Amino acid sequence: MGKGKGFGKTILFGEHFVVFGLEGIPCALGQVTTAEVIKIAGKKGYELVDNRQATPGYKEEKKGEYEALINRILEYLKINDRVRITLGGDLVAASGIGASAACAVAIARAINEEYKLGLDDVEINKAAFEGETAGAGTPSGIDNTAATFGGFLLFKKGIAGAGNKFEFLKVKKPVEIVLGNSGKTALTKDVVADVKKLKETNPKINSLFNDYEVLEKEAVEAIKNENWKKVGALMDKNQELLAKLTVSGKEIEEIIAAARDAGAYGAKLTGTGRGGLVICLTPGKELRDRVAKAIEKKGYKTIKTVVG
Repeated sequence: MGKGKGFGKTILFGEHFVVFGLEGIPCALGQVTTAEVIKIAGKKGYELVDNRQATPGYKEEKKGEYEALINRILEYLKINDRVRITLGGDLVAASGIGASAACAVAIARAINEEYKLGLDDVEINKAAFEGETAGAGTPSGIDNTAATFGGFLLFKKGIAGAGNKFEFLKVKKPVEIVLGNSGKTALTKDVVADVKKLKETNPKINSLFNDYEVLEKEAVEAIKNENWKKVGALMDKNQELLAKLTVSGKEIEEIIAAARDAGAYGAKLTGTGRGGLVICLTPGKELRDRVAKAIEKKGYKTIKTVVG
């Protein structure tokens, strides 16, 4: 039996902007998805045992994406046997947490171990990206890169056939955050397609991309200096840009307001948007607990964790 794991992720800066070649800042969470893969009797294909905790409705909503993801990884890695795939781990599957990417990385690693393919992390990342592309349409590659390598990353999608680029951002210690769950699930490929259409049909939207580029450069320096107050303020500005891209929503804004009122340094949607999760920057366990409690009072579930 082969075993593997992939980190959950959150995006501090860059949702949707990275799709168009701008730099983003993803970071791995303390939670992971695990996978076990074993060859079984039968025709080519797979059987899936999904033991992950998930937002209600997530697995049903994403069923087609996951089928495409798994089939593509098996095809890419040239697995012609029938396999049983068992998913688990402490990462709660939800929109915005990189659940499908964590799954893709975990499965690729488990296949690598079961079949002794000898793949390194770069090759695992490529296999996971293949799965993500089949499942989500035109992903940037930011999710699977964070799921594979962990830590804080600077990520830039390759445009016109160029390869993706990333490098590590070093911080002294992990930073506490709260993830507020809107309880809604959005299909990544649909939201990405909507933003693409908006950008093509509304020239004024291009100014948002210019604003983001300036903001992200400031964020890189703030993270390097571990100036979390500055990072939080820039997260708030990033959220304003995302709202103008039409990917926010009532639940997201309600969580953000509760978090900021409770003292969060900054809060913004993370991932696809129109549902999914909100990341709240809360250095220190005391602040993290206070912000989580404020969000829960509004009726939303939270995850208390760290990034980096």
